[in-house]
Amino acid sequence: MPSAPRPPAASETGDPILLTPGPLTTSRSVKAAMLHDWGSRDDEFIRTNAAVLDRITALAGGVGTHLTVPVQGSGTFAVEAMLTTFVPRQGKVLILVNGAYGKRAAKICDYAGRAYALLETAEDTPPDSRRLAAMLEADPAITHVFAVYCETTSGILNPIAEIASVVERQGRRLLVDAMSAFGALPVDARELRFEALAASSNKCLEGVPGMGFVICDKAALAAAKGNATTLSLDLHDQWAAMERTKQWRFTPPIHVIVALHRAIEEHAAEGGVAGRGARYAANCRILLDGMRALGFQSLLPDRLQAPIIVTFHMPRDPRFAFEVFYDKLRQRGYVIYPGKLTVADSFRIGCIGRLGAEHMQGAVAAVREVIAEMGVSECGARHAA
Repeated sequence: MPSAPRPPAASETGDPILLTPGPLTTSRSVKAAMLHDWGSRDDEFIRTNAAVLDRITALAGGVGTHLTVPVQGSGTFAVEAMLTTFVPRQGKVLILVNGAYGKRAAKICDYAGRAYALLETAEDTPPDSRRLAAMLEADPAITHVFAVYCETTSGILNPIAEIASVVERQGRRLLVDAMSAFGALPVDARELRFEALAASSNKCLEGVPGMGFVICDKAALAAAKGNATTLSLDLHDQWAAMERTKQWRFTPPIHVIVALHRAIEEHAAEGGVAGRGARYAANCRILLDGMRALGFQSLLPDRLQAPIIVTFHMPRDPRFAFEVFYDKLRQRGYVIYPGKLTVADSFRIGCIGRLGAEHMQGAVAAVREVIAEMGVSECGARHAA
């Protein structure tokens, strides 16, 4: 007789396991932190808010040289605030593109009327530092370079330290989208020279969505007055108001901030960036080994793979249909992501959030069950890159 189906997988609070790049599975205690109400002008909340911002700055190695400015909204709000606050109206930004988030930065510049140039490579290819240096040498009008640390379109780990070195040698300023890297991959402002770096509450810090933040060089932020094109996303004005009043200019996402405070405590208890990064790397290894054993082909070679989210080619077997695959995994308690690539048909499975080895092993086992149920026997790439 066939064995009885296993009950659906669930997080510690009974929710499905989110194998996505964020929002992601959070701890019970992070969720519990949101079960109370605070006034935005209460002393307790003001102290909590200040502690969150100070600890983020410290995580970036920026104590004394940098400060953290928060914004309401998703990570894209923070990226737009960073670009439109730090790139002067007469400035020009060179955008490194190998996925959707570099393209989104260009769209932001279109809306804001900021001049830009593109250095574009395929989604499975990191930017070429020699081409970067050549473009900077050829165009003295470029004031800034924008780079994505981990581009979750593919899961590629871009060489951010190498990029920063080229930018510094050329006398330009670096803006970093570290959305899917901050908290799990190294960021040290004493070594990585950046003018500003954007991230958010709901990625590797394992908080909930609703707050973006930008870690800013103090001198550069002070010089950015008047650059911004929108009031809500003016980082200089937000900073100046907080310096003066210790409060947000407009209603803060209070529950998000309090949950992030708890999440940062848990991050520290896990061993900080090194501990969090090690768990994600182990998750990624289990996922890659397990999926490859089933015949799936990952898009990226291991040397380019960040331990955040993994892209897999769609199987060539004609019986494989992603919508069916997705739904059957969801019925088993695992939520994955469709692909966003132009170079290949693909889907993505994340490694981050409050997940460990048992969750990743369970996910691989669920994939094994689903493809058997679908009658899929050939999981090799439909369109190999």
